[in-house]
Amino acid sequence: MQELFTREKGLERKILIVDDEYIEREMLAAMLSDLYDVSYSENGEDALVFIKENKYTLSLVILDLHMPKLDGYSLLKIIRSDAQLRRIPVVVLTSEKGSEVECLQMGAADFITKPYEAPDIVRARVGRAIELAEDSIIIHETERDSLTKLFNKEFFFEYGKRLDRQRDNSPMDAVVVDINRFRIVNALYGRSYGDEVLKKIGNALHDFVNNVGGLACRSGSNSFDIYIPHYDDLEEKIKGFFSKLEQSTKENKVTVRVGICLDEGQPSEMVEKFDRARLACHKLSSGYTNCLGFYDSKIQNREIYEERLIKDMDTAIEEHQFKVYFQPKYNITAEVPRLTSAEALVRWFHPELGMISPGDFISVFENNGLIQKLDRFVWSETAKQIKQWKQKYGKSIPVSVNVSRVDIFEPKLEEILLDIVKGNSLSTGELLLEITESAYTDDSMQIVEKVSSLRNKGFKIEMDDFGCGYSSLNMLTALPIDALKLDMKFIRNIETNPKDYSLVCIMTEIAKLLNVPVIAEGVETKGQVDLLKKAGCDIIQGYYFSKPLPTKEFDALIDKIKSEDI
Repeated sequence: MQELFTREKGLERKILIVDDEYIEREMLAAMLSDLYDVSYSENGEDALVFIKENKYTLSLVILDLHMPKLDGYSLLKIIRSDAQLRRIPVVVLTSEKGSEVECLQMGAADFITKPYEAPDIVRARVGRAIELAEDSIIIHETERDSLTKLFNKEFFFEYGKRLDRQRDNSPMDAVVVDINRFRIVNALYGRSYGDEVLKKIGNALHDFVNNVGGLACRSGSNSFDIYIPHYDDLEEKIKGFFSKLEQSTKENKVTVRVGICLDEGQPSEMVEKFDRARLACHKLSSGYTNCLGFYDSKIQNREIYEERLIKDMDTAIEEHQFKVYFQPKYNITAEVPRLTSAEALVRWFHPELGMISPGDFISVFENNGLIQKLDRFVWSETAKQIKQWKQKYGKSIPVSVNVSRVDIFEPKLEEILLDIVKGNSLSTGELLLEITESAYTDDSMQIVEKVSSLRNKGFKIEMDDFGCGYSSLNMLTALPIDALKLDMKFIRNIETNPKDYSLVCIMTEIAKLLNVPVIAEGVETKGQVDLLKKAGCDIIQGYYFSKPLPTKEFDALIDKIKSEDI
């Protein structure tokens, strides 16, 4: 122990000896001054002034219990009750056996008996008290988020498990709090402003768990977890939290969404409860009001369903449960619309669940990255079909395939696409690539570079869902694209809503300035076709001409018009 606290190692600590007996002070100093920077006080009042002045550098107080002005008991009580001073360990000096127990109960770290024991024992007790106090400070600083002073996530779950054991697994509810649009708050007002918001929410959560019991942690940059005893009126308590939060953050214009998983008696791990609470939270919209949602059977059933889809995906690809359908695209610039290309769309025919809508599985696979596997399957199947049509009809029918945002960041994307094209004896211009407009906003420079490289290889790029993303007009001039594809939401009401039709006309004009054709999807009526043609739209797809068709039906469509110049 002596080696740990020597001056030579640069680890000298400052200690204060508080004793009204001069000889007692000098005897302790003789034992400790070679290891520590020793200061003295003759009474409790002077000692308190010194302690407050040196509260950040003082490592230990050695305190006699019987002194004039302010005795040791009173000074110990003051130190232990002060939030800033209580970090300083106190070793008491006593010759009374009963006082030892009393002082330890009051928060003393240790005691040294009078008359003093051997110097090595005194030095060991002092060194051990300092070491334990410093370890405690390190642990406290490690277990707490430096900004909000809430638990860090790892310690939160460890203490939560202990709490479950202490409460004999009594019902505990999991609550997840997310700050709405926090990234925008930081962007608009700066990180220091955002930090103040986090502190205020942290303070509100401190008050909340102090009132209802339990633990709270900062689980992410803008999210918090709370583990509390089960209450039948938890919703009302959360609304009370909303009220206090609104008062403290009124000038910050901050709102939160809260997901709750109630403990309803079913055995479940703490981590599982928070997964469910987080799912309920994420189901809520990130709006401009505080809102809360409960994990319920509907969410649970959806979660089970989605897990089933994820589990069955690989088997579905191996067994060709996924089928590629083709929706024809017609060029309407001439007097008679002419089949010019198609879009590949995937359908899932599950042996037990039946036909699964793309709306059910596409977003699930996008969220966990499995969409890459599905996309590659669709690309490969589409290329095979283009090759078969070329062999059967002697002419090429280009087909567009979706390239997900996840695909764009795949380092080997070009290599994968080129292998598929070459493996089916196709040119790169026959496999059209659809990329959604919103993808260009994720990492615009990297996307532009990747898409430019694909175009240099001969691939044609169609910007899908144009008008639904966030591309600025200025950015559009720099985007490497070969066609703009209007989302169906802009087409739906153009016959009845002049504003919608005006928007379509504006987007068509933008395409003309960029010198690229316009493709409209979701076209269902002749009136829509006429208006789109009038606006200058080049290509149309939708139920007016044809629904997405399986291969045999698409073959029949080609046979019907095979005399035309496709």
